[in-house]
Amino acid sequence: MAETAAVFGVHETLKTLGIKEINHGTSTGIENFGSGEAIASYSPVDGSLIGKVIATSKEDYEKVINAAASAFKKWRSTPAPQRGEMVRQFGEKLREFKEPLGKLVSYEMGKSYQEGLGEVQEMIDICDFAVGLSRQLHGLTMHSERPGHRMYEQYHPLGIVGVISAFNFPVAVWAWNTALAWVCGDVCVWKPSEKTPLCGIACQNIMAEVLKKNNLPEGISCLINGDYHVGEFMTHDKRIPLVSATGSIRMGKVVAQTVAARLGKSLLELGGNNAIIVTPDADVKMTVIGAVFGAVGTAGQRCTSTRRLIVHESIYDTVKNALVDAYQQLKIGNPLDENNHVGPLIDTDAVTLYEKALQQAEYQGGHVLVQGGVLSGEGYESGCYVKPAIVEAKNSFEIVQEETFAPILYLLKYSGEVENAISQQNDVVQGLSSAIMTNNLKEAERFLSAAGSDCGIANVNIGTSGAEIGGAFGGEKETGGGRESGSDAWKVYMRRQTNTINYTDQLPLAQGIKFDL
Repeated sequence: MAETAAVFGVHETLKTLGIKEINHGTSTGIENFGSGEAIASYSPVDGSLIGKVIATSKEDYEKVINAAASAFKKWRSTPAPQRGEMVRQFGEKLREFKEPLGKLVSYEMGKSYQEGLGEVQEMIDICDFAVGLSRQLHGLTMHSERPGHRMYEQYHPLGIVGVISAFNFPVAVWAWNTALAWVCGDVCVWKPSEKTPLCGIACQNIMAEVLKKNNLPEGISCLINGDYHVGEFMTHDKRIPLVSATGSIRMGKVVAQTVAARLGKSLLELGGNNAIIVTPDADVKMTVIGAVFGAVGTAGQRCTSTRRLIVHESIYDTVKNALVDAYQQLKIGNPLDENNHVGPLIDTDAVTLYEKALQQAEYQGGHVLVQGGVLSGEGYESGCYVKPAIVEAKNSFEIVQEETFAPILYLLKYSGEVENAISQQNDVVQGLSSAIMTNNLKEAERFLSAAGSDCGIANVNIGTSGAEIGGAFGGEKETGGGRESGSDAWKVYMRRQTNTINYTDQLPLAQGIKFDL
């Protein structure tokens, strides 16, 4: 381990989370076995090898699915409030392990320590939400057209829910899915990103303690590790009625087609090309804070990161100058040091994509306003640290139409009414998050109307980045249309059933049909 790991107590953190061997391998939450190849996890913070896990083989996978299927038989019959109690205990465990888990998230993924802690807090919050939900899995009652009949609908658990998560939120997105799925009576099989496998093992270890304490089957929560080949085990598996996948649009299309081919259900949270519209009535200081955090937070590796800033021509120069000043104040470095604003990209492959995007932006006619580049030297040995960049561009540029998972902000201009800015914002294939900065009530309402933003998330006077767990999270168009977390997102993890009860001695048929024997 490099000096950074020692300074921030990474060895101790791993031990606290039940990961006691650096070359420790696991493929499930059931037992310590695995016959696949080793996956090495390197920290983008300093390039150190954190540990190795064993990829799940097909034989291992079958053991996991069998354990999950067996656990489901017991779990589905457990009263929902009791399932909620299990989730409550999991939330309490997360409170206990918040600091070490947040530190591991930061060190393995590269986001700031504060963001790592914030991600664990999201897990805690969704557990609290799910506990309340466990007593509110309501159906509707309807009046029957037939005398002496009652109709109602209810929701039943689906079975095994497969979760495929991405590296940028290595723990929270899993919790968004599983906390709700568990209270709904489902069991879960999770494939975390192969770039952040130790975060997955840490979460599984925490959950395993809760299950053991409550004498519940370990198969309620299962873990598999590996690349997309392992993910394909789930997408092709008819025993998994729902696959929830977070990742790129390319990946999501493959998942959607594969799952649909077997008439399964998929919940997709895919790419974002998020924009903030800045009108003449915007508060410039608020705008700059929202835009800078949205663009450089998590080194631009959030699906809700701000990619485009669409500014009215009357205040364009004012906003541009304020942004440039703000970027000069950014501190780039070790994310475990809370004095730094920007940490590393996940790996050198992401750095290559960042460099290519900047080259393409210039080639297509963009003007680099704040120069990017890869940092080297002391503190940047991993080769994953880059400078946040700003490029003046046009929305029609091919590279602007794409999502680059890096801190590149495209500065765009609009003239005339706010509808012109909304048109630019909507003129991309993604539809996740959007925002408008304005103190003009009419502009805000037009932005939120049916003719306004076409995104799943539309904010006024806050940025595009981040979301509260109380609202359903997700986007439209090629973002996939899925919804996770709050509101009534729980319904996707259940199957709906309509029931009719006849409490008479007759059998009247619907629509007055006569069928006498």
